[in-house]
Amino acid sequence: MRTPHGDRRAAALALAAGAVATAVLAGTQTGAGAAVQGSLPADTRFWKDPASQVVKWVAANPNDSRTQVISKRIASQSQGIWFADYKPDTVTSDVRAITSAAASAGQVPVLVVYEIPNRDCGGASAGGAPDLAAYDAWVTKFAAGLGSGRSVVVLEPDSIALTTCLSAQQQADRFASLSRAGAAIHAAAPNAKVYLDGGHSTWNSASEQANRLRSAGIANADGFFTNVSNFNTTSGEVGYAKSVLSALGNPANLHAVIDTSRNGNGPAGGVWCDPSGRKIGNYPTAATGDAAIDAFLWVKPPGEADGCAAAAGTFVPDIAYQLAQNAADPSTPPTSQPPTSQPPTSQPPTGTASCAVTYRANSWTGGFTADVSVKNTGTAAIGGWALKWTFSGDQKVTSAWNAKVTQTGTAVTATDLGYNGSLAAGASTAFGFQATYGSANPSPTAFTLNGSTCTVA
Repeated sequence: MRTPHGDRRAAALALAAGAVATAVLAGTQTGAGAAVQGSLPADTRFWKDPASQVVKWVAANPNDSRTQVISKRIASQSQGIWFADYKPDTVTSDVRAITSAAASAGQVPVLVVYEIPNRDCGGASAGGAPDLAAYDAWVTKFAAGLGSGRSVVVLEPDSIALTTCLSAQQQADRFASLSRAGAAIHAAAPNAKVYLDGGHSTWNSASEQANRLRSAGIANADGFFTNVSNFNTTSGEVGYAKSVLSALGNPANLHAVIDTSRNGNGPAGGVWCDPSGRKIGNYPTAATGDAAIDAFLWVKPPGEADGCAAAAGTFVPDIAYQLAQNAADPSTPPTSQPPTSQPPTSQPPTGTASCAVTYRANSWTGGFTADVSVKNTGTAAIGGWALKWTFSGDQKVTSAWNAKVTQTGTAVTATDLGYNGSLAAGASTAFGFQATYGSANPSPTAFTLNGSTCTVA
């Protein structure tokens, strides 16, 4: 884990709270939102920290050529506020400054607790409380600052998925401490939503992670988070999260949140530390359109280094700009997020096409999700498209987003949804689906777009 560092500015937060003191109180929820989203109403507004590194950089660099893009696509968004420095004397007041400001704005802060002993197994983000007794006391003080308003607490990234440096007894002791932490937070702040470490889709198996979550007191939490500080695609993480929930018995009170701060282009092979060519993913929202997924969050603030380009947690404008420059503006629906309302009727496919397809599957036992990117490599625009392929095994599509997907035997057709039907020359679009399979999950063959054979990247 490569984490942000830096002190919170209580004075700046208090000023922000005063500026919006007449706003709606944070406890308000709508029945419609709760029905769609479960634990978090779909209209939840996440709080943006006025003292974040990216906000301060934008304010200090108005004439930088990168500022406009970074401001519009990163600084404008809510991001996780990390508590990674062991300061037991001030943690309660530091937390209260944030939660008070957010409550006055009628918004929900996302606070990341990152103080577990033996943090990061001695890696670039090593540190944490001196021992578990000190950690228990620190968490109690942290919880005391949450107050009665709504909040989201991301409790200890990597603490459950990464235990290779711990003996069996040390692991059991850590998990017991995490269970106590969840209980302490709920006791002090009943409106807080607590999520434990769910790892990510290319780490532990769903069954293994579920077993660890049980041992770490998932019963004292509201669910788990995945993909924190990682790059796995949203669809892959959704599928993985549902597999973990299934392994837990699909309890009605547990859901998942997914870190989408840097996963717009998926992972960079095996490179995990400040890889190039990445892109921000789904913008933070509780309107996921999926009752199992409470929110897409930016837990890892985009632009803050992993520890290779700069010290872990340092804001690097070049990294931020690279993540943002090829992304859609916040007002544009992200192509990787399932639409939360009925999309326009698709257009009939018109015109032949020269095309390229990228197909990435994220598999687990008996099921998978796939991200499919389609590029118009021809010289003429396409108005409406239909992508066809053939499965080589017994795969069956069960759901899809950003396309209408139908299947007859092994033949599958994905058609646009109207809003994403027009593809200019050189333009791309993307969609995803979830499916099941029996003994094997080979990649599809014979991709065609509007009747033309596509190359497969």
